[in-house]
Amino acid sequence: MCKIGKFLLKFLGIFVALNAVLFVVFFFDLDGKLLFNVVEPFLKNHYDNMERKDVIQEAYDMNKFPKFKYD
Repeated sequence: MCKIGKFLLKFLGIFVALNAVLFVVFFFDLDGKLLFNVVEPFLKNHYDNMERKDVIQEAYDMNKFPKFKYD
């Protein structure tokens, strides 16, 4: 019975510590701050520098649709 009690006590301690860490992340919105300050600038830099076809320069005909092929 002593081993089960130690296991349950250790499990309860880990559960409480994990719950406290997740509460701090939620309360201070740390996941949103990480996305806004780290991930978003990386994605903006990547997708803003991506080469795109200029569809404004392409001639417009009523029965033809532009071909969106990238080289």
